[in-house]
Amino acid sequence: MLLKISIITAVYNRSSTIGQAVESVKAQQFSPVEHIIQDGGSVDGTLEIIDELANANTHAISEPDTGIYDAINRGIARASGEVCGVMHSDDFFAHDRVLSMVADAFLDEQIDGVYGDLDYVAADDPTRVIRQWKSGQYVRARLSRGWMPPHPTLYLRREVFERWGVYDTRYHISADYDAMLRYLVMGQIKLAYIPEVLVKMRVGGESNRSLGRVLLKSREDLQAIRRNGVGGVGTLVCKNLSKIPQFFKG
Repeated sequence: MLLKISIITAVYNRSSTIGQAVESVKAQQFSPVEHIIQDGGSVDGTLEIIDELANANTHAISEPDTGIYDAINRGIARASGEVCGVMHSDDFFAHDRVLSMVADAFLDEQIDGVYGDLDYVAADDPTRVIRQWKSGQYVRARLSRGWMPPHPTLYLRREVFERWGVYDTRYHISADYDAMLRYLVMGQIKLAYIPEVLVKMRVGGESNRSLGRVLLKSREDLQAIRRNGVGGVGTLVCKNLSKIPQFFKG
């Protein structure tokens, strides 16, 4: 029996990109899948686009939330799949076999989570790759050097959220980093790595749209690092420096 996969999308006023995200999920060859869309009260036509593109597996609601992580948590609570992953409203799958590959990895019952590689693409031309995040195999020691799996590629069994909690909404930008460290350090979850680009992410996201947001992200990252016992300022420095080679990979 195949696992059901739930894709969680938190969205607010993303009429220019939400259509591609929805179509990307619909194009997946894998079944059963559900697309849980949690809208924060969009007024720019986002809801109309979702309604136009929705199929029987698309489940969208619109209600106020306190931010992206609150919206994702609400989506997880609504999801019925044994496995959950996040599709941001600016992202899309690299090809139509991604969820099939994820499901195959979960055939190993010892595996708690699955992740892969990520391409950052130009916001105005999603065919142009700006940065390539090749994450590699998970090794516990790498956490102290700032390693983390690319969040948009990460799929987790529902039991991980039930046992170790969802996203801590006290973080405005780094709740995903904090959660992943919590699952890996406290939960000691077992990950499977798919050495292939699974998701394309547009550059210009929430964490780097201004200097103030960059500084806030650094403060929150450091708090998550210390909270989960994987290092200190040196870990934060390594985390940031590790991004540089990603701009030069061919």
